[in-house]
Amino acid sequence: MLMVIVLLVMVVGSLLFHFIAPWHALPLASNWRDMDQTLTITFVITGIFFVVLNGILAYTVLRFRRGKVQGAAYQPTNHKLERWLTIVTAVFIAALLAPGLSVYADYVRPPSHAMEVEVLGNQWQWRYRFPGPDGKLGRSDARFISPSNAFGLDPDDANGNDDPLIESNELRLPQDRPIKMLLRSIDVLHDFYVPQFRARMNMVPGQISSFWFTPTKAGRYEAMCAQLCGVGHANMRGAVVVEPAPAFEAWVKAQPSRSAPAQAAAGDAASPVALGMALAKSKACVACHSVDGSASVGPSWKGLFGKTEAFADGSQAKVDQAFLIHEIKEPQARVVKGFPPVMPKSELSEAELAALVAYIESLAK
Repeated sequence: MLMVIVLLVMVVGSLLFHFIAPWHALPLASNWRDMDQTLTITFVITGIFFVVLNGILAYTVLRFRRGKVQGAAYQPTNHKLERWLTIVTAVFIAALLAPGLSVYADYVRPPSHAMEVEVLGNQWQWRYRFPGPDGKLGRSDARFISPSNAFGLDPDDANGNDDPLIESNELRLPQDRPIKMLLRSIDVLHDFYVPQFRARMNMVPGQISSFWFTPTKAGRYEAMCAQLCGVGHANMRGAVVVEPAPAFEAWVKAQPSRSAPAQAAAGDAASPVALGMALAKSKACVACHSVDGSASVGPSWKGLFGKTEAFADGSQAKVDQAFLIHEIKEPQARVVKGFPPVMPKSELSEAELAALVAYIESLAK
């Protein structure tokens, strides 16, 4: 009898929690209504099965509980029951699949006037690219990626010369304008996900995936990687800022492009520290190395320069310029004690390497 009570309390409690829960999806994007209706259909169908199956289980436990009379009828086949189970199951599965397939078809079929935005994912950072004044995105390919061409832009395609390049985890979008997201990965499987938009898509190396939506409410929303892409996965976070069109246009016009690269401020034009800071962001170094002393995948750069670092083999070495240059060039040669050997090699010029070391040195103060 206790088991019957537990089952009934579980069913009633689950239903009450669903109907009176304070958490509800917000209407932040154009396709939220269709997606939420599909989720509602899924909840209704699975909810019916949840109630019916647990009700049958409770009835069975109560009706056939152990008593004085023992025995059960043996029935190896029941074709009538099998036919009904097959038909009912097929109907409910179709009711689950049909709306979902329809919504997904709309999700990946953008309107012709949608603005394209390229999202580039790599361990462990997001980059973004917009069409330039010509309204066209230039061709890109992973084989063109180099220290001076992080987006892999085709050097022979002039359409990519004016494309604004955002080497930052923050993406800005215009409000009330259809957006087609073009997703690329240059290393492993990633997934660009904005939970509030109910919008996500896997990013498979070697192919371009896409979806679209129209952001309808201004605000700042979290973006993240929804695939376990390595030890720095938790740090692969960003933000999507939805703002009025005039503010967005002013922002995107101020972004650098291949034909108009970003220039350092006059006071920092010759500063290797400023260049090193920019490199640390563009090369995704800050995804694994914090600059404020907080714990991360790798040693924090705060106060690193000048200290004595211990290695997994028991040896020690003082962190100076030669130390940093060696560790950046050959990250797997020695493993710092307490950290996993996951740092990849970075293709850096001598000037870039010197600037990055200068930036790390500046954090010792």
